[in-house]
Amino acid sequence: MKKAILTVAILSALSATQAFAVDFSGYVRAGIGANSDGGGTKGGDEFNKTKLGRLGNEFDTYSEIGLGQELFNEDGRSMYFQSMIEMSSDGNLESENSKDDSANFGIKQLNIQAKGYIPALPDAVIWAGKRFYQRHDIHIIDTKYWNVSGYGAGIENMKLDTGAVSAAVIRADNELATWNGGKKTSHGDLNTYYLDLRYAGFSPWEGSWTEFGVDYAIVNPTDKQKELTENFDNGLMLTAELSQNFSLGYNKFVLQYMDKGLAQNAISQGGGWYDIWSGDVSHAKGFRFISTGDVNLSKNVVIDHVLTYGNVKDHGDGLDKETLFSFVARPTYIWSPYNKTMLEVGYFDQDKTKDSGSEEKFSGTKFTLAHAISAGESFFARPEIRFFVTYLKDDEGKSFDNNKRNNTFNYGVQVEAWW
Repeated sequence: MKKAILTVAILSALSATQAFAVDFSGYVRAGIGANSDGGGTKGGDEFNKTKLGRLGNEFDTYSEIGLGQELFNEDGRSMYFQSMIEMSSDGNLESENSKDDSANFGIKQLNIQAKGYIPALPDAVIWAGKRFYQRHDIHIIDTKYWNVSGYGAGIENMKLDTGAVSAAVIRADNELATWNGGKKTSHGDLNTYYLDLRYAGFSPWEGSWTEFGVDYAIVNPTDKQKELTENFDNGLMLTAELSQNFSLGYNKFVLQYMDKGLAQNAISQGGGWYDIWSGDVSHAKGFRFISTGDVNLSKNVVIDHVLTYGNVKDHGDGLDKETLFSFVARPTYIWSPYNKTMLEVGYFDQDKTKDSGSEEKFSGTKFTLAHAISAGESFFARPEIRFFVTYLKDDEGKSFDNNKRNNTFNYGVQVEAWW
């Protein structure tokens, strides 16, 4: 009820002003699918989506609705209000509501952004509230590899002679819990603050651009939590990006270093979350390399691709090291501005070595063939309605048909849109 009242309040406040001034944005995905082993597909049936690719491999319902408006503009100064409401579900019920937890609702963004309040830096923006903060993502694997978001405050776009600097303090808490005999005991949220500093816009040569960043996670336990967090030291994440345009498209290279509780991101496809679940992470160190981009082979053929490699050591109790290799490519043939055919191919290999010397291996393969009716020729033109069939194979185990098979087929129809 509280969330519903807040939503109504936001809508009422915005509708009280000129309707044409309201910025309406959002994202949605939903669909219907079935499995060759019987039964329908729903949220949770995805198989290593962030490592094998999302096309024909995501079955949840997810939406974000954003409403924003400039609330003040005078003497070169402005105030902008931004909000976003999320709805998500596993997509398996005809009627979904929050009463029986079949649908979840949340406030994803709620902030004010002020521009023009620093005379020496007229383009700088002072912001405070809850925000998706300058997230860097790879669409085809639904991964945000640089994502420090939450409640915070900062100053961004402080322009220099070349490029611009942004600085922020962001709070991202997670529940601290212990388990004994399968019973969970909660010790409240563990307060974690991120100091985020970024520099973007330097071009070392023609057609290139870069971005560099430092994120420092400060763990701030209460007195009651200190004994449980003695191995949770402050963590560091360094990010360097180089992007390059060329005649057939563009490519981006990313190199990241993480330690302590942030090291886990190197092999989880995470964007900066602090690991409080794996045990002792005080000696953890990891790095990740990413190569992603588009190759336009002709006017009608484009290939979007991503390769990730991660390596991490000492990232939890009894763990020595872990590596991840993942590659996904989505060739697309554009028949017209309104029709596309896509083939997405994915492969991943993950090795985990324990202190005892024993190893665990995980790997998989995915092929998806899809046809989409779309709203334009661009690879990222949306909305799209897709008709797909997907083959999935677990190369190291039996993940399908109640753990009886190592492969399966999924087929269905999905809509994806953003605006």
